[in-house]
Amino acid sequence: MSAVMNSDVRSIEDLIASQKSGYSLDQRFYTDPDIYDLEVEKIINRNWILAGHASQLPEPGDFRVLNVGRESAIIVRGKDGDLKAFANVCRHRGSLVCLEAAGHVDKFTCPYHGWMYDIDGNLTAARNMDDGFDKSAHGLKPVSVGVVYGLVLVCFSDEPPSIDGAIRDIEEAMKMYDFENLKVAAQKSYAIPANWKLSIENYQECYHCATAHPEYALMHTMMLDDEKRERASGHMYENMEACGIKNIEIDYVDTAARPGEIGFGYGRTAMFNKYKTGSKGGGPVAPLLGSIKGYDGGQADLSFGPFSFLLAYNDHVVCYVFTPVDQNNSNCEIYWLVRGDAEEGKDYDVDELTWLWDVTTKADKEIIANNSKGVHSKFYEPGPFSGMEALEQRYIEWILAELQRP
Repeated sequence: MSAVMNSDVRSIEDLIASQKSGYSLDQRFYTDPDIYDLEVEKIINRNWILAGHASQLPEPGDFRVLNVGRESAIIVRGKDGDLKAFANVCRHRGSLVCLEAAGHVDKFTCPYHGWMYDIDGNLTAARNMDDGFDKSAHGLKPVSVGVVYGLVLVCFSDEPPSIDGAIRDIEEAMKMYDFENLKVAAQKSYAIPANWKLSIENYQECYHCATAHPEYALMHTMMLDDEKRERASGHMYENMEACGIKNIEIDYVDTAARPGEIGFGYGRTAMFNKYKTGSKGGGPVAPLLGSIKGYDGGQADLSFGPFSFLLAYNDHVVCYVFTPVDQNNSNCEIYWLVRGDAEEGKDYDVDELTWLWDVTTKADKEIIANNSKGVHSKFYEPGPFSGMEALEQRYIEWILAELQRP
């Protein structure tokens, strides 16, 4: 704990109330374990998190494990063909049941004492229990799971935000890319030695892009301020209709979520004129998606809840998922999606497909780690946001509001 923290005896309520508008967060929001506990209760366990694509679980018994902070969930295709999710916690003495990240099983067996559960979460075997022991009362505890056009979402709350509005309002955009019929061509994890908020704050702003991401900056107008970006977008608007792309704008992200619903958003941003997609050289790396007929020189940004962000190019989609590990560590999981009928080695090369966002995320990992070291210094104090950090400012204002929710 830093010297600054030791001298700050304000309550969390007073700390929130004293947050200066237009400035970064106080040090204690990154270093105080009591604030992290509050975030677990009010934000981390209450919101949907992307856990992959339904195509990764095609058959009954196919499973994946999602770890978020102190919780772990098993997502499995059940006997009836539906996706189900269960807490990865044995009903005997609490051991993790499933230690593998993904696979296929006929049953789950706890590695501690051998209790067995079927793929629908029912306890089927428990050795040497009393005659009156009721196996039906000791199945795995369910966890909320939902699917939005093939994207699998998990929430560790029994009363998660509704996803119905997102399914309805974002239908046209999602069907344009045929999200339901995409597949995961690659997946990578990046461990980040920093508080989860620093990881997501970095993603929310492109003020750093020109300095830190020369590969990205060559291609994307997002590094420009609003006025310059609009001027650089003319070619995209001119080409969209011919490419079968509609100009759709949806802004219910995080802070603008309707009461009781997941925050979500969709918008399109131009790339610089000669670039078609996010790749080395800007050329195509996979077959066009869905009903898209060509390259208009743009890419779409999507979000689902406060932890999951997507970039949809015309030929592939990149999914970013940030999850807390503990107070001082977070994880970034990236999924690269292509058409479901695309063949590796013929229609796409994994190294070419993943190049841009792999090199960018490795750079971000170093940036965020250095940010964390500075935030822990006794010399840190909140600084003012630039005009290019409006989304980051909006995000931390949302966090402060959530921490004050009943």
